[in-house]
Amino acid sequence: MQPENQARISALVITYNEIGYIEKCLESLRFADEIIVVDSYSTDGTFEYLQQQQGVTVIQHPFENFTLQKSFALKQASHDWILFPDADEVISDELQKEILDTVNNDPQHAAYWFYRKFMFQKNPLNFSGWQTDKNYRLFRKSKARFSDRKIVHETLVVNGSSGILNNKLIHYCYKSYADYKSKMLHYGRLKAKEDFYRENHFNYLYMLVKPSWKFVNHYLLRLGILDGKKGMIICYLNALGVLERYRELKKLEQKNQIAYYLVMP
Repeated sequence: MQPENQARISALVITYNEIGYIEKCLESLRFADEIIVVDSYSTDGTFEYLQQQQGVTVIQHPFENFTLQKSFALKQASHDWILFPDADEVISDELQKEILDTVNNDPQHAAYWFYRKFMFQKNPLNFSGWQTDKNYRLFRKSKARFSDRKIVHETLVVNGSSGILNNKLIHYCYKSYADYKSKMLHYGRLKAKEDFYRENHFNYLYMLVKPSWKFVNHYLLRLGILDGKKGMIICYLNALGVLERYRELKKLEQKNQIAYYLVMP
């Protein structure tokens, strides 16, 4: 039984077709006081797997974008301290201990950044632009919310100061070529919707330059070349996601123009 003076943690995860990832993630969250998973109607057995897990509350909720889905999940939490990893992230034993020490020993901040250790299948990805990547994963519900200005790579707005934990999340970002490609294309389309809603217009020059710069920046300047073949693959697929962003933005603008002319008197 947990002492009364110890902080309680709600672990939250959102999922869609995460078999092969969610198992390790859930196992690493067992130290939390509650685990809530919001699933957007998975078709690969993720929901059925989650239903069988003791101590896990699973809710199905339609996915519109990452910000809305995470905001919905946040409302389900019972406790103020929130641990919110992605379904393909794992909390190591050392990070678990650091999280518990942090929230139970007069925490100085309202939210904490986590650095991530990227895994390419079973091997670490040391460069390729990811070496300085960090995200908010631990925060107080009463002091934070997800900004409604972004629908992908959601932004946490924190009312208070932020700290950084020393131990890294383990991020299993690459299961297979097809899986990672699908993920990058999906992110690109969501970014296009974000651009469209903000009235950022399609530009042929951007479609040519930005994917190329993404690849050059991550593969050469951010040392993806030192990751060998896996660095080449990751940098190429990340650049492909940028290209898809502009292809999709062009389609959205064309559809909008057609709709405009159809309703004109």
